Amino acid sequence: MSLSYLAGTELLHNLDNRVTSDLLASPLDRARDCERAGRWDDAIELCEQAFGNSIRLRDVGFLLESITRLGFYSIQTGNRPLAVEYLELALTISELNHYPEITGRALNTLAIVKQQEGDTATAHSLYVRALAIADTVGNKRVIGEIHQNLGTLANIRGDMDEALERYKSGLQYMQDAGFERGCAKALNNLGMLHVDLGELEDADIYFRQALDICSRIEDVATAAMVHGNRAELFLARNQPDQARTSCDEAFEITSRLGHDLAKAEVLKFYGILYRTTGKLHLAETHLQQAIDIAGLLDPLLEAEALRELALVLRAQNRNRGALTALNRSRSLFKRLQAQQDQADVSTRIEGLEADFLSIVQSWGESIEAKDKYTSGHCQRVADYACRIAEEAGIPEHDITWFRMGAFLHDVGKTEVPAEILNKPGRLTDEERLIMERHTVIGDEMLAPVEFPWDIRPIVRSHHERWDGTGYPDRLAGEEIPFTARILRIADIFDALTTARSYRKPLSPEVAYSIMEEDYKSFDPNLFEIFRRLFPELAELASSAHAVATEESVVAS
Repeated sequence: MSLSYLAGTELLHNLDNRVTSDLLASPLDRARDCERAGRWDDAIELCEQAFGNSIRLRDVGFLLESITRLGFYSIQTGNRPLAVEYLELALTISELNHYPEITGRALNTLAIVKQQEGDTATAHSLYVRALAIADTVGNKRVIGEIHQNLGTLANIRGDMDEALERYKSGLQYMQDAGFERGCAKALNNLGMLHVDLGELEDADIYFRQALDICSRIEDVATAAMVHGNRAELFLARNQPDQARTSCDEAFEITSRLGHDLAKAEVLKFYGILYRTTGKLHLAETHLQQAIDIAGLLDPLLEAEALRELALVLRAQNRNRGALTALNRSRSLFKRLQAQQDQADVSTRIEGLEADFLSIVQSWGESIEAKDKYTSGHCQRVADYACRIAEEAGIPEHDITWFRMGAFLHDVGKTEVPAEILNKPGRLTDEERLIMERHTVIGDEMLAPVEFPWDIRPIVRSHHERWDGTGYPDRLAGEEIPFTARILRIADIFDALTTARSYRKPLSPEVAYSIMEEDYKSFDPNLFEIFRRLFPELAELASSAHAVATEESVVAS
C-alpha cells in the first residue's frame, strides 16, 4: 500500500486512539535505542513494524509517530525524496485528525530537508510555522530543536549574534525537557560557532560537555559528529596530534555505522590535517575520497573539499590541477549562492578568487624560472595591462580575472626548451617556429580548466597584430580578442624595457619611440590610452628596472 494511497483514503478519517499496547510502543522504543547507536537501517525497520501495526490496530497516534520518525530516519540515510513523502503524509494525517504536536514536528523535519537542499528561504518559513505550533502546544523539546535549526540558518547567513542566541535558547529548552541527546547536539553547535569566532577555549568546553553527555547516554552517532568538529578546533590550535586522534575517533564510528556523509566530513578534516603537516600525498587521497562521497550527497561539503584539494595540488606545483579543482569548487559555491542568500557562501567565493590569483601567480613564477631574462615579467605585464584595461572600460570585478590571464599569457613557454628561451643572439627559423608555438600550447594547457572568465583568448592571441601579420592565427583588427589587444601593448612595453639575452634594457622613452614607429600593429584606440598613461607606466617601469638592478648587484 503506497503512502499516497494512504493519504487519500477514508481510513485516515476514521482512525481512533483506542489501542495502546506493547505491540505499538515496543518497536518505537527500540528504534530510539537504534537512533542513539546510529543504526538507522534498524531504526527504520522497527518504525515500519510500528507503522504496519498502527494501521492494523487503527491507532492514529502511533501511526503519526512512526511516519514522522520514518521521515527523520530517511534523512539520515540520505533518502530525501522518501523523507519528504513521509513528512507530507504526516502533515496531512495530523491536520485531519488534529494532532498539532505532530504537525509541528513534521514541519520542523521537512524544513531540515529543504535546508539540506539549499532552499533556506522555505526552510526558514517552515521553521517559523513549526515554532509557532510548538509554542502553542508547549513542547519544550521540539521548541529547543527548532531554535537550534534556526541558529544554523543564522550561522549560514553570517549572523553570529542570532546564531549564538538561538543555540543557547535551544539548549535551555532541551535541558528543561530533559532531552540529553538534544543537549549534546546544541553544545556541539555552540562549540563549532566559537571555533568560527576564534574563541577556542570556549569551544573546547562546549565540545567536552557534549562528549560527556554522549558517553553517559551511549549516543555514538552524536559523538562521531562532535569528534569530527573537534578536529577543526585542534587544527585551529595547531595541535595536529590531537586533531588526528579526534579524526580517528570520528572515522571509526562513522565507518562502523555506515554514515557516508559524516565519514566524508571526517575525510575532509584528515585532508586538512595532512596538508598542514606536509603529508601531501595522504592529504590528496583523503580529500579525493571526501569529494567522491560528497558529490552524491552534499554539494557544500564537495565544494569545501575541492578547495582544500586545490591547496594540496598547489603545494605540489600541480598548478593546472589546482585551478581545475578550484574552478569546480567555485561552480558549486555559485550554484549554492543562486539557491540561497548565504553570507558564508559569498565570503567563500570571494576567498576563492584570491586563491585563483595566488595559484596563477605561482604558475607564472614557474614559467619565469625557465627563462632567466624574464624574472618578474608576468607581474609587470599584469600591472601595465590592468591599468590600460581599467581605462578601456573593463569592469572592476573582471579586472581580477583579466590579471590572471596576464599572469598566464606565456604559460605555453613551460613547454619550450630552455636552450631556446635563453639563447643569446637571434633564433633560427626552426627555433622561432617552436617559440611561436607557445601561444597555442598555452591555450591547449588551459582548455581543461574552464576559468569563470574567458582567459584563453589572452593566452592564444596576445601576439596577433592589428595589421594581420601576427601569430598564431593571422587575425586582424577587431578579429583579435579585445583582451589580447590590451595584453600585447603591455607585453611589448615590458619586453623592451627589460634585459634580453641579446641586448640590455631600453629606457621607457626609447621603448615608447619604438612602439610609436610600429603604431599600425596596435589597436589605435587602445594605443591612444597607452599614450595617455605613458608617464605613469614609465614610472612603474623605471621603478621595476631599479629594483631589478639592485637585486642583481646584491646577488653578485
